[in-house]
Amino acid sequence: MDILLRLLVAVGFALLVTAVASLVLHLVFRALGRRERWAASLSRRTKHPTRTLLLVALLWTAFASSIPDTDAYPWRDTVSHVFLVVTIGVGTWFACGLAIFLESLGLHKYRVDVPDNRVARRIRTQVLILRRLTVAVLVIIGVGAILLTFPGVEAAGASVLASAGLISVIAGLAAQSTLGNVFAGMQLAFSGSIRVDDVVVVETQWGRIEEITLTYVVVHLWDDRRFVLPSTYFTSTPFENWTRTNSELLGAVEFDLDWRVRPSEMRVELDRILDRTELWDKRVKVLQVTDAVQGYVRVRVLATSHDAPSLFDLRCYIREELVDWIQRTHPDALPVQRVLMVDEVATPRRRGASTASDSALFTPDQQDRAALFTGPIQTSGIRPSER
Repeated sequence: MDILLRLLVAVGFALLVTAVASLVLHLVFRALGRRERWAASLSRRTKHPTRTLLLVALLWTAFASSIPDTDAYPWRDTVSHVFLVVTIGVGTWFACGLAIFLESLGLHKYRVDVPDNRVARRIRTQVLILRRLTVAVLVIIGVGAILLTFPGVEAAGASVLASAGLISVIAGLAAQSTLGNVFAGMQLAFSGSIRVDDVVVVETQWGRIEEITLTYVVVHLWDDRRFVLPSTYFTSTPFENWTRTNSELLGAVEFDLDWRVRPSEMRVELDRILDRTELWDKRVKVLQVTDAVQGYVRVRVLATSHDAPSLFDLRCYIREELVDWIQRTHPDALPVQRVLMVDEVATPRRRGASTASDSALFTPDQQDRAALFTGPIQTSGIRPSER
């Protein structure tokens, strides 16, 4: 009974210390969080693993100090081993939260909600890949540390290492595609071919890079669908990246109009349309007649915008405004299909019959030209051995 009472008192004291320490840490980090952003982020990332780790460590200490290490309590070693395993697991959880906090600490300097965010998107992509690698490595280390606490694992390790060659070959063949995607994901993260929030065209689908993992890439399509592609797709298949170097883009709007269109007046109207919208970034505005065949005049308008979504809206806006302007002010410029109506078909007048010499290439008065093709081949200057 004395040992049980001592254990209960020690457990109660451990719970009290844990509650007081958690309250103090909460108040300290809340006060710091009002002035420093990193303090609030650290508290949010490590609050639960810190409290759990503190509780487990204090409970383990309370148990070890209350139960003597004698033969009368053979279950003491088993309970202590359970506390050790739980401590390693919670410590791994705390290390993962701390690593994620340290990697996210530098991302606050690189904002992606600004027009020119190419560097920020590249840094964010690399940090996200490193975060997953860090968590995976920490989990593997934690699992390995837990396994090493069990007796007999060291002896089993020798037999495992003896057959490591065969196992590695089998595992490599079985996970060939997976490992290929993993290495492709790392290549994408550090090569800069795609970054998070890049605008791409894959499989004739337009969208943004939403997530890059070690094995797959998620593309957020324009209609809110998600296109999930393996990482190897972007290392082995050509695709369009509209924001590879910068986010500014040039777009075109084309019209097929009648020959009576007035391009000079359309340019004046285009200037008025672009001056009224913030979608145009004031870099390029061009109106050109690019073709005039088959009864139509093709007018092309070129304009630039800050990014791909703004460019799409700008093209729609220009198209709508110019169509409305043509209908209101220049209806004669609307495309018209002309048809010639006749009462009867005129009979062509016959002329004298043609002779073979009229269409002949080598006529008698062109004997010199014919000789070029039918005369003997000059062989002067050629050695007999080369004939």
